[in-house]
Amino acid sequence: MKTYSELVKGLRSIKTKGFVKTHRAGPTGIGKTLEDLLGIEENNFAGPDGELTELKSARKSAKSMLTLFTKSPLPPSANSALLQKFGYSSKRGNEKKELHTTVNAISFNTLKGKLGFKIGVKNDRIEIISQDKEKSEVPYWDRDTLKKRFETKYHQLLYVKADSKGSGKNEEFHFNEAWLLHGFDFVNFIKLLKEGTILVDIRIGQYSDGRPHDHGTGFRVFPDKLDLCFSNRRRVV
Repeated sequence: MKTYSELVKGLRSIKTKGFVKTHRAGPTGIGKTLEDLLGIEENNFAGPDGELTELKSARKSAKSMLTLFTKSPLPPSANSALLQKFGYSSKRGNEKKELHTTVNAISFNTLKGKLGFKIGVKNDRIEIISQDKEKSEVPYWDRDTLKKRFETKYHQLLYVKADSKGSGKNEEFHFNEAWLLHGFDFVNFIKLLKEGTILVDIRIGQYSDGRPHDHGTGFRVFPDKLDLCFSNRRRVV
């Protein structure tokens, strides 16, 4: 496993290379390319103070959100109920259902032209609220579970930014900026969720046998808002 100082040294060397061709086409190409260039297989490593540090990368021009972490809602049947009630025919035309929608805590979003979901923040849990009038159990995450998931994922973050050009298999990246971010505590997480800075991305599909497939119900943030999640930041490249 690479040490923090070895990674920073590697990032400074990569910066001098200028644009490098992606190692994988598509959205995940930037992360794959950076990890390959750094010679790492895992994206967790010991940071400068020994704390576990997460490595993330993003295109400077990116419009898509970054996933902070993923966690399926409770109860265990929640995804099945959401898909059954609100799912729609898959765009792949395979007679399966899917449900892809982004939700915030400020107002109800729109799903297929109608009011969809909103995030409700309560003292003991975070809920997915809908306009459905039928009495049924509300999908939720209890705060303790989220806090544990959060704390195992984030102590510090080494956030690498890149200019990009081209597309698909011909996309190229110039990794030329990196920040060490920390101080992302759970109280701040709840505050940013309430403000609509952190969003919830629901992505549920269906297996061939009809079972729901959670593609990663994630708590996400836009790249230009990521630094707001941390109270301390320091540029290292």
